[in-house]
Amino acid sequence: MTLNHKIVIDTDPGQDDAVAILLALASPEIEVLGITAVAGNVPLALTETNARKICELAGRGDLKVFAGAQRPLVRPLVTAEYVHGKTGLDGPELPEPSMPLQTTHAVDFLIETLMREDVGSITICALGPLTNIALALIREPDIAPRIRQIVLMGGGFFEGGNVTPAAEFNIYVDPHAAKAVYEAGVPIVMMPLDVTHKVLTTAKRVEAFRALGTKTGSATAALLDFFERFDEEKYGTDGGPLHDPCVVAYLLKPDLFDGRECNVEVETMSELTMGMTVIDWWGVTDRPRNALVMRTVDHDGFFELLTERLAVLP
Repeated sequence: MTLNHKIVIDTDPGQDDAVAILLALASPEIEVLGITAVAGNVPLALTETNARKICELAGRGDLKVFAGAQRPLVRPLVTAEYVHGKTGLDGPELPEPSMPLQTTHAVDFLIETLMREDVGSITICALGPLTNIALALIREPDIAPRIRQIVLMGGGFFEGGNVTPAAEFNIYVDPHAAKAVYEAGVPIVMMPLDVTHKVLTTAKRVEAFRALGTKTGSATAALLDFFERFDEEKYGTDGGPLHDPCVVAYLLKPDLFDGRECNVEVETMSELTMGMTVIDWWGVTDRPRNALVMRTVDHDGFFELLTERLAVLP
C-alpha cells in the first residue's frame, strides 16, 4: 500500500475526534505530520491533553502535538461538555499522557510545515472550530496555494444545525474563522451534518469495536457508549452520529461519499443564524463554487473500514 496522504490533524477532542485520530494512525497510507489542538468541545488545556492521550492509546507517543488558539477570533468560547463530558473524553479511563506537549504554537507549526513541504502535498484534516487554520492563513497568506486540500467536518444545510436551529457546532464556535477559511481559495471538502447524521453508532457497531479484544477497541467502545447517549436522547435513534471520522474515511475511501461542488458562505452578522453555512446546492446564485459538499455516505462501508482499521492498533 503506497503512502499517498501527508496530513496535519487540527482537532478539539472530543470522542468522535478521538476515533478520527485513531483511524488516521491505523492507516498506512496516511502520514500524520503533527496534531494541532484548538479550543472547542472543551477548553484548550483539555483538547491538547486529550490529543496526547489518544496518540498514546494508539502506541504513537512519537507524534508531535501542538497547542493553538484558546478562544475564537471574535466571539467568546462556547464549549460542549454537555455532550462530551467534563474532560471531553469521558467514557474510558485513559491515563494522563507522558509524551510532551510541543513548545511551538500550533499556528507557527502549520505555517512552517506548509512553507517547508512540497506545494500541494499536505492535506489539513479539520475536526474542530477553524480558528488555528484561519489564523495561519491570515498571518501567512502564502500558505493558501500550498495546501492540497482542507477536509473538514462542519456545517449543515438540509439537516439544519445541532447547536442552534441554523448552525452546526464547529462553525458556530468560530464563524469568523470559518468565513476566512472558506474565502481563502483553498480546495475544501466539507462533511456537513447531512452526511454525519447518516453514520450512526448502533449497538451492533459499537459491539464490533469491543469484540476486537484490544485496548484500543475497548476504549473506542467506551468512548462511543458515553458519546452517543446525548444524541440518542435528542434524535431518538439507536446510536449517535459519528461526525469527525468521516473526514479521515474520505481520504481512505472517497467513493464512500457523494456530493457536489457548491458555493458555501458563512453567516457572521445575524444572531439568529450565526454560524449557518449557506450552501448553494441548487446553483441559484452566480457565486463561485468553493467547496465539495458531501450529502450521502455508504454507512455500512464506513463502519467496515473503521472496524477493520482499528483492529491493527494495540
